[in-house]
Amino acid sequence: MKLNCDAGESFGSWKMGLDEAVLPYVDMANFACGFHAGDPQIMDASIKLALKHNIQIGAHPAYPDLMGFGRRSMACSLDEIETMVLYQVGALYAFCKANGATLYYVKPHGGLYNDMMKDVRIFKAVARAVARFDNTLKLMILSMVDTSAYDAIACELGLELLYEVFADRAYDDNGLLVPRSQKGSVIHESEAVVARLKLLQNEGLLETLSGKRIALKADTLCVHGDNEAAVKLVELLRKSM
Repeated sequence: MKLNCDAGESFGSWKMGLDEAVLPYVDMANFACGFHAGDPQIMDASIKLALKHNIQIGAHPAYPDLMGFGRRSMACSLDEIETMVLYQVGALYAFCKANGATLYYVKPHGGLYNDMMKDVRIFKAVARAVARFDNTLKLMILSMVDTSAYDAIACELGLELLYEVFADRAYDDNGLLVPRSQKGSVIHESEAVVARLKLLQNEGLLETLSGKRIALKADTLCVHGDNEAAVKLVELLRKSM
């Protein structure tokens, strides 16, 4: 199981995330493409940093929502979603190519990620964009109890999926993330996060907010580098794997 982290999310003079501190401990980095965060200089610097630490590079496209950091749903048509994802993947790819790096996968961000995991039509629009650009790119999705509808679309488009589990987020019994607005949605105790990792690694199970254990595919575990405590947790998880 690989560790992935959202990164490259600064914008202009606005600093977001401790990329230099967290990237040495992860295997994959999802870099913002300019719609929710990131700008041309940030993207260029991010690719250079990924090359320094020899980690896999992923595009992290989002709704065009700088003010809301891409975490809000937007009333976009399916065609708009397809083309905005295509646009953003192409932007990050340009910096990969310019720096002699390889783009490995795509992981949608925030509101777009949540929306595609609730509505397969939105997922198909995202998947079409990735396939149109390069169907050798992998597409990262939230691992759920039943991903058959997503698997079928990916198969139809010739895409390989990466199944992601979040280390510090609570899940409901259907394998969906508990909304951040709900109490207990984020797990802050490092021991609890490590215990979740061990259960997932050893038995392929994850404990939900209600205490139920559900089986989830897990190719990668999402971690964060927002602050020093988050970076220390990532370091602890790396040592525990």
